[in-house]
Amino acid sequence: MLEPWRIGKVIKIANETPSTRRFWIEVPEIAEFNFSSGQFVTLDLPIHEQKNKRWRSYSIASAPDGTNVFELVIVLLEGGLGTTYLFNEVSVGSEILLRGPQGKFVLPETLDTDLYLICTGTGIAPFRSMVHHIHNHKVPHQQVHLIFGCRHFEDGLYINELKELEKLEPGIHFHPCYSRETEVPAGSQKGYVHSVYKELCENGARPANFYLCGWKNMVDEAKQSILAMGYDKKAIHLELYG
Repeated sequence: MLEPWRIGKVIKIANETPSTRRFWIEVPEIAEFNFSSGQFVTLDLPIHEQKNKRWRSYSIASAPDGTNVFELVIVLLEGGLGTTYLFNEVSVGSEILLRGPQGKFVLPETLDTDLYLICTGTGIAPFRSMVHHIHNHKVPHQQVHLIFGCRHFEDGLYINELKELEKLEPGIHFHPCYSRETEVPAGSQKGYVHSVYKELCENGARPANFYLCGWKNMVDEAKQSILAMGYDKKAIHLELYG
């Protein structure tokens, strides 16, 4: 059953990278915005006469915290009507019509196998929510690997925050990957995300679940690589962007 459309009020905006912003949205009519980590909201933006051409969906980047506030992280897409509106027309105090939470891209009930959260760009949003939820609620888990890919250092999202979380929660590992940098700091990887999970998985030797979120090319390549290592397609969960 779909949630009703509600008014959300933007209470804070911050630049995360030169092309990415974080938006904190409050839903005043309810005391608690209940969602599961990995779910998304749909925004109805005044960018077209037809409803279905006004709707834009974004994964929730914050973990459930018992309040009526949640966070989105959004990248400005060249020529994108939705993101252009959000970057140019929306400010603190703006109201946005929204519906959610929605989606089934959520953690399994029990984390009894290793978990690989593989993403590029703002595809990190649902995984940031997931790892904070695991830490905040002390959810029993096996090894959790958050593998995040971007081009340059300046494109990194939540890098310092997730490095700190890695120190606080045994068994959660953060692997930032930079495809266009020639030298990277310790704890980071040079290149694409695929080499990281292939090495960690020991070519399919360990039971695991895989969550993929990001641009279609990355998701398609990761899916084929994971199947080639011998994992069942039921172990792969997808969320496409763009």
